[in-house]
Amino acid sequence: MITIYQIHANALEVVSSPTASCWINVLEATPEDAAQLEAWGFPSNYVTYALDPGERARVERSGGVTLIVFLIPHAKPTPTDTPYITVPLGILLTENNIVTICCTRSHILRDIAAGKIPDMPTVRKRYFILKLLFRISEQYLKYLRTIDEAVAKIQVRLQNSLQNREVMELLKYQKCLVYFITALRSNELMLMRLQKSALLTQAEDEELLEDVLIEVRQAIELTEISESILGQMMGAFTSIISNNLNVVMKFLAAATIVISLPTLVASFFGMNVNLPIANHPLAFWFVMGLAVLLAVGILVFFWRKQWL
Repeated sequence: MITIYQIHANALEVVSSPTASCWINVLEATPEDAAQLEAWGFPSNYVTYALDPGERARVERSGGVTLIVFLIPHAKPTPTDTPYITVPLGILLTENNIVTICCTRSHILRDIAAGKIPDMPTVRKRYFILKLLFRISEQYLKYLRTIDEAVAKIQVRLQNSLQNREVMELLKYQKCLVYFITALRSNELMLMRLQKSALLTQAEDEELLEDVLIEVRQAIELTEISESILGQMMGAFTSIISNNLNVVMKFLAAATIVISLPTLVASFFGMNVNLPIANHPLAFWFVMGLAVLLAVGILVFFWRKQWL
């Protein structure tokens, strides 16, 4: 879906057709949207790059149009085995317009369009792009905190778990961190290349780009730390689950032994042969006492060995 915005009285307003210094926002791009952008004169290969899910972060310029591909985090709306992924955001910068192209509905782009993010002037195109990249980098940190909170909740449940469900939940968050660290490193290389290019001509833009790099590097460090902790945690909790299962099995084995001793005594004295004290008037209580004594004795033995 294509929406065109124009700055007016410090607010973004929707207009019907492209004008000077407008922002063309394309979310959940379709082939028809791509054809419309090509009809407006934007390079078809740049549009294709922006819609390629496997595209890496890059910056290049051709025919007066600069392409910036930045990988952005995306939270899937429905529960899946990978709650967070990364998708490419294509940014086309021309002399007159800014175009953002994304194959999903980016929360950041929607917030900018709704006016929830201030100081996003479309007339200052380079400043607009750098502010957008800064917000995206902040979004990585926000999702990383969300992942850490989810992992902490799983950690509480894992302490008494006997199943692999919690470990599988940790595995899906580990996959998210792999996506994040790969995308962030690619973004960092792209920003370093952008820093060396002639695209930024004002000192304010260079300072803002440095801020974006700082945010990206901070996100990289936090992702690496979270990934390392999560990997060690999964190994530790796999051992905990195995240990919990061993405790249960040990208890069941001890209970089986305790129950089997009275059964053994009863079976012995229940044989259809002449046995000692078989005709004694207190034979029944003798057998019961022996069974209870053996059961209590083995219970005390297991308790002193801390097997129960």
